[in-house]
Amino acid sequence: MIIDHPISYGRQYVSDDDIAAVVETLKSDYLTQGPKIKEFEDKFAAYVGAKHDVLVSNGTAGLHLSALALGIRPGDKVITTPITFVASANGFRYCGAEIVFCDINPDTFLLDVDKLEEILKASPKGTYKAVVPVDFAGYPCDVERIRSLADEYGFAIVEDACHAPGGSYVDSKGIKHKVGDCAYSDMTVFSYHPVKHIATGEGGSVTTNREDLYEKLSLYRTHGITKNPDKLEKNDGGWYYEMQELGYNYRITDIQAALGISQLNRLDWSIKRRQEIANRYNEAFAGTSIITPKVADNISHAYHLYIIQIEKRKELYDYLRTQNIFAQVLYVPAHTMPYYRQFGWKHGDCPVAENYYAHCLALPMFPTLTQEEQEYIIDKVLGFVK
Repeated sequence: MIIDHPISYGRQYVSDDDIAAVVETLKSDYLTQGPKIKEFEDKFAAYVGAKHDVLVSNGTAGLHLSALALGIRPGDKVITTPITFVASANGFRYCGAEIVFCDINPDTFLLDVDKLEEILKASPKGTYKAVVPVDFAGYPCDVERIRSLADEYGFAIVEDACHAPGGSYVDSKGIKHKVGDCAYSDMTVFSYHPVKHIATGEGGSVTTNREDLYEKLSLYRTHGITKNPDKLEKNDGGWYYEMQELGYNYRITDIQAALGISQLNRLDWSIKRRQEIANRYNEAFAGTSIITPKVADNISHAYHLYIIQIEKRKELYDYLRTQNIFAQVLYVPAHTMPYYRQFGWKHGDCPVAENYYAHCLALPMFPTLTQEEQEYIIDKVLGFVK
């Protein structure tokens, strides 16, 4: 079998319906700050089961706004995982937070909640202001257990679900939760980057059930400005507005929101396709030295990424590129980055994460991956292993 075109590890899918939705908005009266923003927010909040959704310019902006909404200040301690894109930590560093990295679980690649509990027990209650668990690769983290720790130790939960829209889990009470319903998290952050499940070019959002956080997110998103008559210190007329906080321009456009609404309509289809592709990989690699993702029975994995672990990872990575297969390594542990090393972090501090990094490889995973393309990928991977 020969594939004569490159196969990337992720790829956006823009349909004719998506294009039509964008064109319709381009012909409308609003390109930005119009009705499509609220429509997307309402539909996404309804989809995940949250009270509120605040659309923003990208997932990193969502993390930064979450930190601002919580009142994170210089010196406040925030815990997150080293196996994530650096934005999970950076959003809180923007507010001056001290980032503490907690090692990962070797089976799920998520923040290890046992190790999190050890970190919390080693300091007085109230030491940590927030924990940022990451639904890495699309695997929902155990926010129910983290919530019990939050209630005991007094921190907020900002769930980084940029990999996991459409994912779900069943809690200890037997209740099914969509990622982002904020049943246990204070806020949940999503990304609409092109390789993600919903692509708006750039974009993101933050869901929450807390009115106070929703109001702060909305205020900080738009320069700290409000026109809400109930919030104004005075009111000179219908034109009047007040800047009440130092906010940011983290808005998204109606053009992007229109694309997001259209893509949201087929999110369930995307998740189903991704799970079918993952199952096919799992079956093909069973009985080999390749370690495939482990998924608990109560989890519906969103499969933003399909991660294998393998010896001679670099050799396989290089070989696949010669075969037009552009697998990817995700992520370099954040605590080993030069920026974070200046704060005392070093190799050896998160050994499970570092071992994961030495063996991980993300194979192509996107809903329009064809059966022929996947069979070609499997054939080349197995040929290398054998």
